[in-house]
Amino acid sequence: MSIELGKFNVLEVVKTVDFGVYLDGGEEGEILLPTRYVPEECNIGDFLNVFLYLDNEERLIATTLTPLVQVGEFACLEVSWVNQFGAFLNWGLMKDLFVPFREQKMKMLVGKKYVIHAHIDEDSYRIVASAKVDKYLSKELPAYQPNDEVSILIWQKTDLGFKAIVENKFSGLLYDSEIFQHLQTGMQLKAFVKQVREDGKIDLMLQKPGFEKIDDFSDKLLSYIKENGGSIQLNDKSPAEDIYDTFQVSKKTFKKAVGDLYKKRLIVIEANGIRLAKD
Repeated sequence: MSIELGKFNVLEVVKTVDFGVYLDGGEEGEILLPTRYVPEECNIGDFLNVFLYLDNEERLIATTLTPLVQVGEFACLEVSWVNQFGAFLNWGLMKDLFVPFREQKMKMLVGKKYVIHAHIDEDSYRIVASAKVDKYLSKELPAYQPNDEVSILIWQKTDLGFKAIVENKFSGLLYDSEIFQHLQTGMQLKAFVKQVREDGKIDLMLQKPGFEKIDDFSDKLLSYIKENGGSIQLNDKSPAEDIYDTFQVSKKTFKKAVGDLYKKRLIVIEANGIRLAKD
């Protein structure tokens, strides 16, 4: 049996002690799960799903806590402290995650958040992080089709829009002209594939084309106005972010629905919002 450092492993309880239980780590020997993480009514022979990392003495140790990132994944984490060797990130465990200076694109500052990749350092066998994200992104050609739904992590702002990490593996881009909600580094959300470019990078969009038929959203908007006393403080001049926060649609979709209801004489558009038309 082999264990995976920096990931969850299902291991058997082989010994109980005053300060926790020991788990069968195969060739790595017995691994301590401290008392604070031991489930109630835990017995020898039970199998536990635990995360494995190294303690301050560089010994294998287990926890039932879920870290903010696992080996092979990307995440946006906050710097807890810095010393002469590098920065240390809060990843939700007792021991912070180390980022050597050589793996920082710029000097990391305490209290700031950075997108990083977690991996095993081949020389020291320690779990470390790198802010040089590009070199850990896959060079494979993604097999996605247009309109496929994907999970993304917003990475950084560029002149074209926002770079994103797609499904913890690929590089993607959301274009400014197609963004209708507030975005910032570290946000995790769903997006849709617009196209996979020849260089393997993915053009993304936040809303699936044709997902919202105007007639359908017109009905939804009319019902919302009725449910809110016959008027709302939004109209076609409102900020796109406010519209998205309320209805999860783009401003373009909202404006078309408003126009549809207005033509049907179901609503009146006012300076500070929309109200139902009187019969």
